[in-house]
Amino acid sequence: MEVHVSDCRADDHRAGVVDAQGQRPALDLIELLFFAYRDFVGDADRRLAADGFGRAHHRVLHFVSRNPGMTVAGLLDLLRITKQSLNRVLKELLEKDYVAQREGEADRRQRLLYVTDAGAALVHELAVLQSARINRALDGCAPGARIHVVDFLEAMVDWPAPEGRRAVTREKR
Repeated sequence: MEVHVSDCRADDHRAGVVDAQGQRPALDLIELLFFAYRDFVGDADRRLAADGFGRAHHRVLHFVSRNPGMTVAGLLDLLRITKQSLNRVLKELLEKDYVAQREGEADRRQRLLYVTDAGAALVHELAVLQSARINRALDGCAPGARIHVVDFLEAMVDWPAPEGRRAVTREKR
């Protein structure tokens, strides 16, 4: 049975329910975000699977690529994941030569992360895949829509600290 977004609506008896501020749930947007996320990550998932990687590997590669020399502690803070989760993923990326790790110059206990040539190539390939989907969606919008999409997405994020936001939005506009 095929299901369409238009078929996924709240029952009439729930549609009138409001929260403490008198707002109705944004069920249509919630559903669209679910579907958009599924398809957005699906493009990358299929490519990552060819190397035995998953979404966690993608996130690590992406942010290490965007922030060369990032510390392991900084990556943990940015991604809000446990050291145990990161260690498994990082070990695989190091073993397969997608990420390199160096000691810090000032503090030799620091582990600084860099993508290798193979890691940079994979990051680029994934960015091209996902950018194509984003650009197709933006092409169907009014001129200047990108800035509104960026503002909306930034407003959805619970930023851990100002430096976390800067690490992510350097090329915002």
